[in-house]
Parts: sequence; structure tokens; C-alpha cells
Amino acid sequence: MIEKVRAGRNQTITLSENEIPELEKKLLKSSLLKEKKLSGEELLKEITDKTINGDILESLELIPDNFADLIIIDPPYNLTKNFNGNIFNARSDSSYDEYLESWFPLVCKKLKSNGSLYMCGDWKCTSSLQRAIEKELTILNRITWQREKGRGAKTNWKNGMEDIWFAVKNPSDYYFDVEAVKMKRKVIAPYKVDGKPKDWEESDEGNFRLTYPSNFWDDISIPFWSMPENTDHPTQKPEKLYAKLILASSKPGDIIFDPFLGSGTSSVTAKKLGRHYCGIELNPEYCMLAEKRLELADKDKTIQGYRKGVFWERNTKFSD
Repeated sequence: MIEKVRAGRNQTITLSENEIPELEKKLLKSSLLKEKKLSGEELLKEITDKTINGDILESLELIPDNFADLIIIDPPYNLTKNFNGNIFNARSDSSYDEYLESWFPLVCKKLKSNGSLYMCGDWKCTSSLQRAIEKELTILNRITWQREKGRGAKTNWKNGMEDIWFAVKNPSDYYFDVEAVKMKRKVIAPYKVDGKPKDWEESDEGNFRLTYPSNFWDDISIPFWSMPENTDHPTQKPEKLYAKLILASSKPGDIIFDPFLGSGTSSVTAKKLGRHYCGIELNPEYCMLAEKRLELADKDKTIQGYRKGVFWERNTKFSD
């Protein structure tokens, strides 16, 4: 690993040489899992709350079907991207469809009959994601969230949005808790009836209204150098983003599965919210970053922008 020179206030999570041996011991290597030849409850116990370091296709063959209550997928988008030396190359739409077909049906087999699945994408690959999901599951919605971070574009519109497809195995039997994902918004024009607030509340922090979430989210901050959840992973998703998915579509104690774990956002957020987790990641350095973040979650269970059971608007400052 090449050590980067960072500013003194930079909170990016990194790996030191003396941490690596212990973090590496925590990884569940797919090759070792294969050698154990476990099944049933023994296999489920072995993979629960673990980071599986291995190839996705090989690892999917080793883990049980119908074990996950919720699956969150953040696959490589159809862009050329360097994932710590493993380069994913942009390809034609048809080739990207074939890529999805090579693993997505296998992932869906891991979902319980009443489970839910969310898959992330951008404008360029979202149609391919829709086609792949519709072959296996029932799509209920498409969430669009505002990605406020990013470089400008001189010959095109700056890309400031990403999608998350929401799908289930059984549209008549799935879990969804809208009360767990309400958002607290400032009231700009407070309306009163008989001198009392109507559908909003007064507090020392200001006037706010609890609102039900829509499928457009404009309250997400992308991890950056001054945020304690940040890593050097090039496409890291925010904990706040995944917290909404986990709280809405799983119960405490449920198992959250992520076949493209990256630096561990889904596992870390699941742990902070009292869920179990399992993730697959090919790159060992990203796996160790996930394990370090899981260790940090033992001491700090806060999620940026989520406080006292409510999601707050972006850049909200709290008094405590």
C-alpha cells in the first residue's frame, strides 16, 4: 500500500501495517469456506456477521439459498473504474446485460421468500438493472437520490443523481416500516390553527415537521475526507443512505447480505442498527477496511444525519 499524505483534519479511515495481520484473521476466505464443506445451520452460523473475501461467483456457490432478509447491491456501474488495481471496463449495453445475468439470478436465490432487494445504479446502467431485476423479482419502486458531490461537465449536464431499484420476491408478503424512515424538515411557513402548530412542532432547535419519505431523497451527503466514515474506496455509499434501506425493509436481528461489499457500508450500518450481516468482497484491502469500520462501530454507533430515530435534512446542526 502506498501511504498518502493527508491533511491533519482528514478523518479518512486507513490501514496501518501493524493492523493488517489481525484484521486479515477476521476475514472468511472463500477458499477456506469451501474446504469446510458446511451445510445447514452450521453454514449459516459460519457466514453470519462475516466478511467473505473471494470471487462473487465462487462465494455464491458456497453460501445457502434463502438466508437473507434483505439484499443491498452496489455493483460496478457501466463505467471504467479502478477498484484498487482491479479495473472494471465500460462495455456495450448488451455486454453489461450479460455481465448482470452472470451473477444476479444467483444472488436472488439467497433472498428469503418474503425478502426485499435494493440495487444501486446511475443513469447509464439503470435500464440494464431494471431489465435484470424484472426477470427475477417484482419491482415496487425506483428511488432517486441527489448526489451533491462530483465534478462539473463542460459538454453535458453534471450528473447529480443516482438510482436505487426496490424489488421483492413476493409483492403480497414483504416487510416495510415507513414509520422508521420519517424525515424531519424545517417548516418555512409555519401554519397554525387556533394558535397551535398544525402538523409541525416548535422546539429549541427550530420549527420542524415529520414527513413521510418519497422516492426522491435530497438529504444525503457523500462521504468525504472530513467525515469519520470515509475511506479511499472510489464508490463508497453513505451510511445514511443504507440506513434508510435497512430500517425500512428489515427488522432488528434480520440478516443483511451484500455481494459487492466494498469498504463495508452495508455491514457497518447493519451492525449499528442491530441487524446481522454478510458481505462478499474480492479485494482484501477493502475487506480489511470493512473489518476496521466494524470494530469502530463497537464504540460509535452514530450515523451522520440520523438522530433520535429520525432522519434530518442535510447539513443540519445539532445542539448536543
